[in-house]
Amino acid sequence: MEKNLLQFLLFFVTYTTLSQERQTLISGKVVDSLGTVKNVNIINLKTNKGTFSSDDGLFRIYVKEGDSLQISSVQHITRKLRISKEIINNKFITIKLGTNTFVLDEFELKKHHLIGRLGVDIKEVPTDRKDSLLQKTLDFSKVDFKLVDTRIDANIGMKPPIVSTVANSFGGGGGSASIPFKYKDLILRKELNRKKAVPDKILSELGEQFFFDELEIPKDNYFHFLEYCNPLGIENLHKEGKVLELIKILQKESVQYLKIIKKE
Repeated sequence: MEKNLLQFLLFFVTYTTLSQERQTLISGKVVDSLGTVKNVNIINLKTNKGTFSSDDGLFRIYVKEGDSLQISSVQHITRKLRISKEIINNKFITIKLGTNTFVLDEFELKKHHLIGRLGVDIKEVPTDRKDSLLQKTLDFSKVDFKLVDTRIDANIGMKPPIVSTVANSFGGGGGSASIPFKYKDLILRKELNRKKAVPDKILSELGEQFFFDELEIPKDNYFHFLEYCNPLGIENLHKEGKVLELIKILQKESVQYLKIIKKE
């Protein structure tokens, strides 16, 4: 009885060792049309064991000849790869994924602030500078700084006087004076910071691949393109979280925008 048990254990260990020896650890790299791809799932469908690619697109996994690998990513088309003898011998493989294209329904936009002549509308767009979105806001040529907002003065007058017990280096008992323009300047600064952050937030949320690969917008024209689309209310759509409507406008307007910049 003990002899049979020993023979069985010996057979089991030998079989397990041989099974492990048939598996080979190979390395690989996942790329697409833009470069390396990170966080891609690689699963051996035969063993149900998997891994994922690093920030450099690299991965390692145990396979044997005849196994099938499934390579999947949210932004790419899922691919299956059969392990051949050549792959086993090379112990390295490069896997290229295709970009997944999302097609949205077409729609007709009737309300806009353009006059309908693109040659004229494009001239109204500021030059391609990172602060182009702030150009209109920073125009103080028509502001009369001598005017005082009486509503602010009235609100300040209703407040009780502030008395400080700390001596003032300029003399006096510590009375404080308020300047109405400081209040306006604070509101203006907050509005400028908000407008300046919108393009960066849109680029971060939708991704460089959406603008520069799918829409084919030149990187140097990114801010110029957003300013071109700005009359259609993209800033308000982003603020209200209407991402799908925002994407539809950007996709539709990019076609005509590319035609315009190519003519120039």
